[in-house]
Amino acid sequence: MTSYHALYSSLRDAKVDAWADLLPLQLASAFDVKKHSDLANWLLLIEALPVLSTEHRLLADTVQIGVANDINDECRKQLTQQLKSLHPWRKGPFSLFGIDIDTEWRSDWKWQRLERHIAPLDYRLVLDVGCGNGYHCWRMLGLGAKLVIGIDPMLLNVMQFQLIKKLYGVDAPIYVLPLGVEDVPFGLGVFDTVFSMGVLYHRRSPMDHLLELKACLRSGGELVLETLVIDGHSETVLVPESRYAKMRNVWFLPSCEALISWMKRCGFINIRLVDVTVTSLQEQRSTEWMRFHSLQDFLDSENQQLTCEGLPAPKRAIIIANTP
Repeated sequence: MTSYHALYSSLRDAKVDAWADLLPLQLASAFDVKKHSDLANWLLLIEALPVLSTEHRLLADTVQIGVANDINDECRKQLTQQLKSLHPWRKGPFSLFGIDIDTEWRSDWKWQRLERHIAPLDYRLVLDVGCGNGYHCWRMLGLGAKLVIGIDPMLLNVMQFQLIKKLYGVDAPIYVLPLGVEDVPFGLGVFDTVFSMGVLYHRRSPMDHLLELKACLRSGGELVLETLVIDGHSETVLVPESRYAKMRNVWFLPSCEALISWMKRCGFINIRLVDVTVTSLQEQRSTEWMRFHSLQDFLDSENQQLTCEGLPAPKRAIIIANTP
């Protein structure tokens, strides 16, 4: 099990005692093996990982830990089997000791779209809400962040992160916690940058989510928000009747203008739309590391501008804003 003592110390150094006091109990509950049938096996798998050494750690342009020559073929075969035991791998890609994890999402493409627009992350305290297995957290660390905390309630994602962090092999101020944003004490007001990417449309109350994110930021801090949007004017919002692209938990898809209006109402300033991109079949797809259905299966087979429910196909926007 990952030790979180350094994280507790970092939170206290940042004057976040309220969360440092609460977090041990939150983690003990989340990592209770009685609550999750697979958790014990996942923990044993990570414990069984070989201790590997490498001088190759790249985070700025990719996430690469080790190269093929660092290990022999037998070790690589064993490591590949251990990695595939944590299927499905959705966010990435990763290169680990010569093993290329071709994840469902080309998350590096999203990072390329936003990287040049965000404030420099040097020495910043960063929170990544709904971070998945932490792929973008590693990219944030690669840009010089002082501390990166990712939160994601899915334990499999957290286990994938812990495996990668163990392979990283040296201490690093980066953590992925099995929590949701509602588990972060409201009103911390300490993070320099907060990312929320691919989360807003899963929230029953998008305005509450925006306010939760705002409450995590210090005065003058930066929010990086990425979400599904639709075309339309300032009052255009799609509320799917049942599913959207076969997802049950999609609640609100606003137009960019409507989303900016929501953010203004929540008190954000300096709001700017920096990217709008239609999700392509090259960016999200099935691979040997994610063998379930993916975007191609969620679209109308005769018209890829529509989902299989007849709704507008996925289009994603990135909006950056600040707190007063």
